[in-house]
Amino acid sequence: MRRLGIVDLGSNTARLVVFGYEPGLWFRLIDEIREPVRLGEGMGRGSALEPEAIERAVAALTLYAHFTAATALDRPRVIATSALRDAANAERFFERARHLELSVEVLSGEAEAALGVRAVANSFAVEDAWVMDLGGGSAQISEMRARSWVAGRAYPLGALRLTEAHLASDPPRRAEVAALEAALAAELDEPALAMRGRPLPLVAMGGTIRNLTRAVQKRCGYPLGRVHGYFLKTADLAALTADLLALPLDKRRRIGGIHPDRADVILAGALVYRWLLTRAEREGLWISGYGVREGAFLERFLPPPHLHPDVRAFSVENLFQLYAQPRAHTANVRRLARRIFEGLAPLHQLPPAAAELLDAAAWLHDIGMTVGYHKHHKHGAYLVETTHLLNGFTHREQVLVMLLVRYHRRGSPSLGVWRELVEPGDKGLLLRLAACLRLAEYLERARAGQVRDVRVWIGPKTATLELLAREEPVVEMWEAMKHAALFEQAFGRRLILKRSPETHGVGT
Repeated sequence: MRRLGIVDLGSNTARLVVFGYEPGLWFRLIDEIREPVRLGEGMGRGSALEPEAIERAVAALTLYAHFTAATALDRPRVIATSALRDAANAERFFERARHLELSVEVLSGEAEAALGVRAVANSFAVEDAWVMDLGGGSAQISEMRARSWVAGRAYPLGALRLTEAHLASDPPRRAEVAALEAALAAELDEPALAMRGRPLPLVAMGGTIRNLTRAVQKRCGYPLGRVHGYFLKTADLAALTADLLALPLDKRRRIGGIHPDRADVILAGALVYRWLLTRAEREGLWISGYGVREGAFLERFLPPPHLHPDVRAFSVENLFQLYAQPRAHTANVRRLARRIFEGLAPLHQLPPAAAELLDAAAWLHDIGMTVGYHKHHKHGAYLVETTHLLNGFTHREQVLVMLLVRYHRRGSPSLGVWRELVEPGDKGLLLRLAACLRLAEYLERARAGQVRDVRVWIGPKTATLELLAREEPVVEMWEAMKHAALFEQAFGRRLILKRSPETHGVGT
């Protein structure tokens, strides 16, 4: 495993993240250290870095340098954004940090925006989108086409900078809010109208929007603990913003989902998004858990043009690699599940998207074995739910994949607490896909590839699965028939299994 550290030295926070990876194959976050350095403090009132802010940032970089040495980590890539980009006295910071032997790369506004677009292109299954990254010192708004950055710029509208410039009272007065919104109108009217004219998905990233989203999720009791891929409704954001406007700082710090050290600047960020969504006439926006740090990492992880060919397929393979199981067994279960699904198409009449969910679950069905054999179906479901790696899948789809893993070997498929995240008809969808996956699992029960292929024959009252095998698959047929009741419940046909001598190639 290779390891790469990325330091994001922002206007509000400095964060070191460490990725473990094998180039082009898999990666995972293995460590991080976050420090609220407020490097951009004072730049809402002027153009220079304050001495105390410089010292806090240098202290954080010193900490990261010691961590790097102690863990034998390669020299990290250090990227800096708005504060150092805009400061008239940035050289003072570089003089203080020179002894650390860390090369600090100051990104232009366009380069920062492009890294954000790269992060979105590799974590959402979309070709075109608007991408917004609101930090402490600036906001980047970009247009992504064909998964590439094509246009965009940075605006001096970060949450820290706007708070210092406009929100002096606690809680802010109406006149202060109006002045902040006037500043937004002066800078963002053009991109807001462009968003209105080109209604592409709007994807937002950064600590501000993630905190606001977590607060909304906690308010509504959202059951999935993930912000990436969440659709934050304008109405929900507006309601939260109205409540924040009425609260003093000490009470904002106690709101669930909002980090205490962001509570003083979170309101300005909420006002930016509320104004933009209203002006652009948007129902809401999509949240990215990835950002500039991941965009920088992907330059090392992937060859040019630094894009996964298929975001969804990579995310499933990436999760599988972290908890890998024997590939031959996994491949057999995937193949048999697909063949059963295809053969039963006249009965279930499900779209191709359902087959993709079934395949993802078949790919991941045994990852819980890394915890232990007993209850590995539950362990696997937990890993799918909590590792937060199924990028490109909607939250509904992630829940369905998780439940398919949960019920791949036993139990009566149920939506349970996830009912609010799915669509009408998904109970039946889960039942049918679970029946296909469970049959595939037990037709591969000995993990020896006994059943090479399946043909399906549908009658008025029965469904016959003809198993192509060189020898009688006694174990597989015995175990699979134990779950005939689930099959009948799902498809309304009595299940019949019979072996057919393998005289033709697989799939013929």
